[in-house]
Formats: sequence, C-alpha cells, structure tokens
Amino acid sequence: MTSTVAPLRIGNASGFYGDRFDALREMLTGGQLDVLTGDYLAELTMLILGRDRLKDPGAGYARTFLRQLEECLGLAHERGVRIVTNAGGLNPAGLADAVRKLAERLGVPVRVAHVEGDDLAARYPDALAAHAYLGGFGIAACLEAGADIVVTGRVTDAALVTGPAAAHFGWGPGDYDRLAGAVVAGHVLECGTQATGGNYAFFTEHPPEKLRRPGFPLAEVYEDGSSVVTKHPGTGGVVDVGTVTAQLLYETHGARYPGPDVTARLDTVRLSGDGDDRVRIDGVRGEAPPATLKVGLNRLGGFRNEVAFVLTGLDIERKATLVREQLDLVLRDAKSRPSEVRWDLARTDHADAPTEETASALLRLVVRDADQDVVGRSLSAAAVELALASYPGFHVLTPPGKGAPYGVFDDVYVPHGAVDHVAVLHDGRRIAVAPAHDTLVLEDVPEPALPEPPPDGPTARAPLGLVAGARSGDKGGNANVGVWARTDEAWRWLAHALTVERFRQLLPETAELEVTRHVLPNLRALNFVVVGILGEGVAAQHRFDPQAKALGEWLRSRRLDIPEVLL
Repeated sequence: MTSTVAPLRIGNASGFYGDRFDALREMLTGGQLDVLTGDYLAELTMLILGRDRLKDPGAGYARTFLRQLEECLGLAHERGVRIVTNAGGLNPAGLADAVRKLAERLGVPVRVAHVEGDDLAARYPDALAAHAYLGGFGIAACLEAGADIVVTGRVTDAALVTGPAAAHFGWGPGDYDRLAGAVVAGHVLECGTQATGGNYAFFTEHPPEKLRRPGFPLAEVYEDGSSVVTKHPGTGGVVDVGTVTAQLLYETHGARYPGPDVTARLDTVRLSGDGDDRVRIDGVRGEAPPATLKVGLNRLGGFRNEVAFVLTGLDIERKATLVREQLDLVLRDAKSRPSEVRWDLARTDHADAPTEETASALLRLVVRDADQDVVGRSLSAAAVELALASYPGFHVLTPPGKGAPYGVFDDVYVPHGAVDHVAVLHDGRRIAVAPAHDTLVLEDVPEPALPEPPPDGPTARAPLGLVAGARSGDKGGNANVGVWARTDEAWRWLAHALTVERFRQLLPETAELEVTRHVLPNLRALNFVVVGILGEGVAAQHRFDPQAKALGEWLRSRRLDIPEVLL
C-alpha cells in the first residue's frame, strides 16, 4: 500500500439527472462505504433547472434526489455513510431545507449543510442561469463541522471527491499532488457506470450478462492521493485499465486538467491492474490552479422546430431535391422566413430491402428563429400542405409542432475573488472559503516525445476500432475524442498514424474546423479537441449527435491502412 492510513471509500450513485433510480440503495447495501456521492448536473441540466425555476422560484434542484433519499436516508444513517451531492443545482439552500424536512418526517437525525456562492445571476442578468464552478473546500468545511449530508450547487464534478478526501486526510490548498490524485479519481467516478463498462468501446469482449446492469463505481482514496477504482462485489460490469482509461479521456482537453483547487497533470497518471475489477491510479502530479474560475452561462437562444421526411425506395436523392425545392419556395416567399434553415439527408436505406423501414432514408429539416410563430406555424403549414403534392410515398415521422425553445451555453471566466464561496453548516453558521492563494497561467505542456514508429510491413484496410478504443463528449460548443491503444505495439503505430490531418480525413465533418491533438503517452492515448462542432452547445441541438457521444465510434468505424501484425 502507498500509505499506512486506511483509505477513504467513496462511491458514486448518479452520473446525470435521470440516472438509475435504485443506484442509491444499491450502493448503500452492496458493500462498505464512507461517503456516497451523486452527480446530477451538466450544462443541459442547468438550463432545464433554470426553466423550472422560472415556473416556480422554489424549484431549481434535482427532485429525483429527494425521492431517492426518502427510501434510503435511514439506511445511510444506520451505516454511517455520508452523502455529498450537487443535486442542489440552482437552489442548494432549497434542497437542503427539503432534506431537513424529510429527515424530520422520517425521524432520522441527520445534520444537513450546503455550499453556496456559485450563483452569479446578478452579474449576468441576461442569462437564465450563471454559475461558477467551485472547488471542494466548501464541501470539506461542511464535513469537518460534522455534516452527514452536504448539498451543493455548481461545483466541479471532481469536487464531490476532493472535498471529502481533503476533509478526511486534512489536506490543505497547497497539497497539489494529493488533490490532483483525488481529481483524477473523481473524474473517473463522476459519470457512474461509464467507469464500470458502460458505453465501452470493447464491450463485445465481455459476456453480455456482465454488462446488462453494470454496478456503480467506487474509489478507495489514500492519504497520498493515490486511489484504487473498483465496484461492490457481485455487481455487474467490468473495471479494468481499459474502462478507466476510457473515462479518463472523457470530456478532457490537454495534459493539464484545470480546476478551482488544482490543475491535475493527466500526462502523469499511471494505471495498473490491482486484482479483479480493481485498477490502481498513482503518480499524479498537481500544479496550482489557474487564476480564474469557469462560469457557465445558460440562456434561451430562441425557438426550434424540425420535421423528418421519410423517403422510401428508388430515387432517394431526387425525392430529397424535390421536397427541398418545394419547401424552400414556400419559406422564401413567406413574410417571415426562419433565420436558420438546415437540411440533412441520412441515407439509412438499403437496396432491395426486405422491409419498408430498411428501404427508407430520412431527410431532416431544422429551423430556428427568435419568433416561435415563425418556426411553428410557417413550418407546420408548409410541410403539411405538401402531403398530396410532393414525392411518391410522402410521409413524415411526426407532424411538426409549434416550436420549442432551445438553449445556448457559453463559458466565461472570473477571478477567484469574484465569487463568495461559503459553507453553510448544519447549525446555520457560515464559513467563508478562501480563494486560491497561488495560481498558475494555464499553458499547454511541451509536446512529449513520440515512441519509435513501427517497422515497415504489410498493411490491410480495416476499421481503426480493431486496434484502438475511443470515447467522445462535449464541452460547450466543442467536442473531444480520446483515442487509446491497448498495447505498446499498437501505440507505436497510433501515435504516428493518427495525425490531425488524418483525423480530418477520417471525419470530414471536422475538415474546416479547428482541431488540436494532445499526446498522453502514459495512457497510450491521443486526445483530439474539435472546436465549434457543436455550435452553441448541446441545448442548441446543432447536429444529429448534439453531445458528440458517438463521434468516437464514428472514428473507430472508419477504415485506414493498419499493419497486419496488429490485426
């Protein structure tokens, strides 16, 4: 072991608002835990909660958490498990009060604290929600004062782990290596079952019964910041170096992973097997945090509507051209043409298909405008009036509606001192959390040396995914695609073969966009960041896959010349 102090066992029971309802009970009954966390927030979630609060000023938090807690509060109290969650969303004080009322009704004596200060709506009055990403020391202050349940608003996902670890081990703001190790553990845990085989590139290598219901992950965090990622015995899923690598690459950027408490150096992470369903994380180095805090701004961008035309059988391209010309003519002559009109043809059809569905392609029309009537009435009337006057076999998946609001996400940055980070204790006392004393200008690390390229030899045209895994995700309007090799031989090839130019060739949708490549030799990984591919963020639904969840799988499906020795 790396420390004589017993590890802190921190579990996760939620990776997003809407995750498996029974996970809280499963984690409390499945094995030993000291702390149980729940991550409910994402960029889109903050927009949803902001709209909830418009209807009810007392709303703004994840109500699902309360229902879960009603079933499990007594169980957590009996087992001495503390709960830390960001389910407070836009209203952590409101959720904390609701938890206290629930505990009183159930007769469970628990101390409830919350963290506030992330809400910067007054500074950005045009935003529906404006929240700074806080660190873990507010959570630590609540736990050090004896809280059994800590509710936060917008903290970094990893803060749900760094806060309890700092409180338990007595870490201070300057313990950068320890904090960075906990950040890495927190990043692995934050998306729940993505660390235990969920959404895993090589899922076909495991028995289907293992992946049907993956267990949620936990981390044994040690005093020196190292950790072991695992899961409760007997639960489904898989924890191995591959599943942990995949999650480490999810929604990251370069070698430096900045946060409000520390900048973790992902290029120093070492992963190793530690037994069945156990992966050790060590070697993580940390640096001072950047001088600013990220602030997520959610606002309503206008209204959006769409219709999907079904094109069946022969002459798919000509059918698509006809209906486009017909609708473009109507929309062009309309008094109010939508400010944005976008067409996409998905050739899902097959020649000589055995079913009508497999003989059909989809032509999607998406319109956006600041005026709901423009995207609602205009589009609906124009599309419906073509029912008997367009291509043979005309029909749509669903009739267009009246138009729905869509959101836009932006991020801005403020100095640490611009935020009043406060721990509100269970007895009502308020403890101010000091901003970071030392900061560091965030710069890319020097490009590491690449391994020696493999010797020349015969190649075969094959999908990249036969030799490399990938995981992709969104950060505002950008997407990242992490790609990793599982052997040194495959890494020697991948590091030289998958350049930015080759990446753009394989994914033509990125050809005109800014793409940067970051090399992480310890993980045998490359991380590509594609700027602007998601437009104004997930809530704007700019593309077919608005969160870029499958961008990595598209890349893995693309064919290139691969050394036969790797296949």
